[in-house]
Order: sequence, then C-alpha cells, then structure tokens
Amino acid sequence: MRISICIVTYRRPRGLERLLRALNDLTFPKRSVPDIEIIVVDNDALASGCRVCEALREGVRWRLRWCVEARRGIPQARNRALAEASSADFVAFLDDDEVPCPIWLDELLSVQSEYGADVVAGPVLSSFEHEPPEWVVRGRFFERRRYRTGAEIKYVGTGNVLFRGALFRDRKQPFDPRFALTGGSDTHLSVRLFREGFRMIWADDAEVFEWVADTRVSGRWLLEREFRKGNTLGLVERDVEGSARVFAARLAKALGSVAIGTILFVVSWWRGKANRVRSLQQVCRGMGMIVGVSGFRYQEYRRIHGA
Repeated sequence: MRISICIVTYRRPRGLERLLRALNDLTFPKRSVPDIEIIVVDNDALASGCRVCEALREGVRWRLRWCVEARRGIPQARNRALAEASSADFVAFLDDDEVPCPIWLDELLSVQSEYGADVVAGPVLSSFEHEPPEWVVRGRFFERRRYRTGAEIKYVGTGNVLFRGALFRDRKQPFDPRFALTGGSDTHLSVRLFREGFRMIWADDAEVFEWVADTRVSGRWLLEREFRKGNTLGLVERDVEGSARVFAARLAKALGSVAIGTILFVVSWWRGKANRVRSLQQVCRGMGMIVGVSGFRYQEYRRIHGA
C-alpha cells in the first residue's frame, strides 16, 4: 500500500521543519508499516520551503520529495500535490503549522479499512506559541467540534484528512482555483464528494496538533475568521447547490444569525470579553454568509501568519 503524505507550505520554515521531524515518530501498532512518501509543495516562488527539505533530506525517515508551485494560492498548491501523488493508493494532507500524534496515520488507515471509507478526517487540536489570554481560554475559541469514530461527516479540511487516491484519477483541478485566497477549496471539494455519494468518516483518535501563531490570538482575527467561514459556506452553497430555494434558506439563516448575535452582544456586554466576542462571531458569520451567497469573496489569505 502506497501512501503519499502531502504538505503545502508557504513561508513557514520553522513549522515545516517541526512537522517533517515529527513524521519520523509515526508508529503502526494496528497494521504493518505502509510504503510512505512525503511530498512537500512550496507555494513560495523563492523556494524557502525547499531549502528546509534539502537540509533535512538525510534526517527524514520516509522518502521525501519537494517541488515549487509558483502560482500563488492554496488550491493550486493542493492540486500540484495531487498530481505529484497520482500513483498513491491513499493521499493524506497536513498543514505546515501542524504536528501529528504518532498513531495518526495508523488510525486514519485503520478507520478507512473498517468502514470502507473514501475519505477519513480527524481532529485538529490547538497548541499556542505562548500562553493565551484568560478570555481566549474561557471562550474556548480554538476548540473544534469532534465526533465519535465512525460518524459520517459532510465537511472536511485538509489539516487532517486521508483520501482514497482513486477519487482524483479523473478529476481536473479537484481543488477549485477560485478559492485561491479565500480559503475553503477543501470545503468545496468535500461538499461535492458528499453529494456524489462518497463516504466520509471521522477518526477521533487520529489527532493532529496545530501551532497557533500569536497574530491569531486576538478578537479581531477571531471575528475575521468567522466572517471568512460564513463567506466560504455561502460561496460553496451558491456554487454547488445553486437553487433559489437554497439561496433563500441560507439568506434567512444568515439574517437570523446576525439578529441573534446582535441581541446576545447587547445582553452579554457586562459578562466579559469572551461573551462579547462570541456574540460578535455569530454576527460576523451571518454577514459572511450574506455576502457569500451574493457572490462576494473575502480573501483572508492575502495575509500570512508565520510559525
């Protein structure tokens, strides 16, 4: 069984080095060790990530390949990774600011085999460069939703996911370039796969840890990210669903989110910053949905958060 672990990187040399070293620690208590290769796609035309790979090539346990995708954009780099991994039985994706637990890949493969899944995703847990403010901890702003192992899911990201390689054999540009700087090409792909009837399953023990840059630990970033999430969802539903009924339903839900968030903000004004930010997130998510279904693209990834 051939597995390609794909990493898209952009000007995060420390994060990329940390990830490549962590992949040496992968263990396989449930199954035999597969044939693993690591593919790094550097989205920096100056090849800063390639220099990291060159320096570490002798210290990485698995086969390591790297290349430059000079066209700026996450989907372009992800599509290049899939092209490089075209002969793999399974393709896994990790982000360059993450570190997987040792049994990460073993769990993804075991759950895939047990459930006959086409796609398997796992949890991403946040680790901070420095101790976050008390209001961030109390608000649990960097905690993501988890499911029981075996649960069927509709949305997956490329921060912790395993795809059956055959899914991409006849697809041109599986990750849509229109989402180059908005983010969300992974959401767009997963919704399309879900609608086509492919089975997507959760593996709760396949944990990955994401290092959160200090620039993200702020109320402004949290609100911008929530706006982007709503914008992405609106864009995806506008493109994939495309019906007037879906447009009306999403618009109504978005307006409701803005209204409820506004009320909660007024009510929670004296209940601390965590509550205020949480209510404003609901407003921003609703506003993002509104502009998304209207066709406006918020380009969050024009800005870089190093790590």
